[in-house]
Order: sequence, then C-alpha cells, then structure tokens
Amino acid sequence: MNILIIGGAGFIGCHLCEGLLREHAVVCLDNLSTGSRENIKQLLSNSRFYFIREDITSDLRAIKARLSNAEIQRGFDWVLNLASPASPAAYAKMPVETMLTGSAGTYNALELARAYNAGFLFTSTSEVYGDPEINPQHEGYFGNVNPIGARSVYDEAKRFSEALIMAYHRKFRLKTRIVRLFNTFGSRMASDDGRVVPTFITQALANKPITVFGSGKQTRSLCYVSDTVEGICAAITAEDKDEINYPINVGSEEELSIVELAKKIIKLSSSSSRIEFKDLPEDDPKVRRPDITRARKLLGWEPKVNVDEGLVKTIEWFRSKCSQ
Repeated sequence: MNILIIGGAGFIGCHLCEGLLREHAVVCLDNLSTGSRENIKQLLSNSRFYFIREDITSDLRAIKARLSNAEIQRGFDWVLNLASPASPAAYAKMPVETMLTGSAGTYNALELARAYNAGFLFTSTSEVYGDPEINPQHEGYFGNVNPIGARSVYDEAKRFSEALIMAYHRKFRLKTRIVRLFNTFGSRMASDDGRVVPTFITQALANKPITVFGSGKQTRSLCYVSDTVEGICAAITAEDKDEINYPINVGSEEELSIVELAKKIIKLSSSSSRIEFKDLPEDDPKVRRPDITRARKLLGWEPKVNVDEGLVKTIEWFRSKCSQ
C-alpha cells in the first residue's frame, strides 16, 4: 500500500512511519512546527519513504501539486491525519494554528482522501471527553468540555474534526477511522512539551523537584508508543464494517495517580528528586481511563507493554539524550 501520513515527523507520527515502512511505501507531510527532521532522519535513506515539508492548512491546490511528484504518482490507499500541536505547551503557544489544523487542515486532508479514493484515519484524543464525569470513558460518552477554556483550542479542534469526518462518511461514504488516543509516552518525546511523563523524567534525571499540580490524586492511563502505533495500524487493516467507521478508544486501562507516577519515575531513575505541589491548571481532567471494549472487538487490539516497562525504556532514552 501507499500511505500518506500527515504529521508524520511528530512524536507518534515518526514511530508510525517507521512501523508502516516495514511493509508499505510512506509519504510524510509535516510543517515541522512541533515535529522535527531529527525524528525521521533514520528513514530518509529508505527508498520507500518520501518527506514533504508542507502545512496541511495551506492552499489545497499547492498541497496536491507537491504530492503529484513522479515518485508517488500512483496515489494513496490511506491518508492518516496526525497533524496538530498535541501538548499543552505547544497549543498554548499556537492556539490559532491548533484550531486551523483541526478545521481547515482536516478539511484538506479529507479532500485528499476523496481525491485519491483512499481510506481516512484521524488520530483524535481522550481530550474530547474533557474533565469526564464517568470513569472509564466509553465512546458513547459525550464528554464534559469547557468550549472556551484554556485547553479548548485543542479539545474543540479535535471535536470539530470528528464531526467533519463523520459528515464526510455519511455524505460521501468515505471509509473513515477515528482513533481516540489516550496518554501516549515513549522515546522521541520533546522534554519541554509540558506533558507529564517527559516533564517528570527530565526533572528526575536532573534531581530537581518533581512538580505535581493539585493534590496529585488525579489519574492518567499511560500507553507506551509501540502499543499506540499497533492500535493505529490495526485500525487500517481490520475488517471493513460499518461500526468501525466510528470512534474507537486506543489506550491503556492501567490507571495511576499523578503522585504514583512521580514516585515510580523517581524510583526507576534512581533520582533524589522530591515532590513539589503547585496549583492545578484550569480544566485539568481529574480522571482519564479508556474503555477499550470496541478496540478489542473491532481491532483485536489491547496494549502489551505495562507502565513500568515503558517507563524504563523511556527513562533510558532520555538518559541517553542527556549524555550526548
């Protein structure tokens, strides 16, 4: 298959490019606003990999012109849209860009899928559930989202994208996959992106205080990146039936509190860091755990790597970066 991955130079995107290249030709389109060439440098020598630096919110004709390169003129079987600033630090710096990526960018990506008669996969987020009032969160839950809060640029961009995708599915019978990713972690995360795992690991390796917001009793369910990638790949290879066109949670059911996570990272990294508490940010979710019944049923997928295993691998990757 030929696969277009939009946002393929980002944290999850680069791992996905790597995984799909084992069997398929991959074109990575990324404007490098939060992704980086460093993430994909090991792929650039692969004859089945092609990188285009372009913004998915650009003029659609310009994007199509870039994609009409003779090397990839056979078109695409799938368009996978991972484009978006995804960390609190990133979308706080780029609020308008985040909203445009989730609106104009998603529209352009859908039009590309239509033009190539390709399937379309979108990586949505557990943030569509907001600060949930049920736990675990299943796909039929409508969420508890503040539409104008500090986090809303990301939450609402993803929610709008989902609505637009379903409109394309219903109107044009486009083959769609919406995977709602829960907290993913692993190698190639940016140390300064504001997400909890790289923040805690960076602080722990420097023996600095671990900053926990609020009481630290709020929970997260952490999924190692290799499992997340397998979930995405399962979504495009699974049997095509109507119910698979609708959202599917992809994440770990292994829930732990932020304080527990901090203590694990301190222990696993042999750090002398202490825990320091700070005020809870606006709209920070109190719980986060997926119901993955649909993923098990429709994709035959569930995570394999437990939190401790994943943290050990991630800590060692960050430690190796610090020593370079």
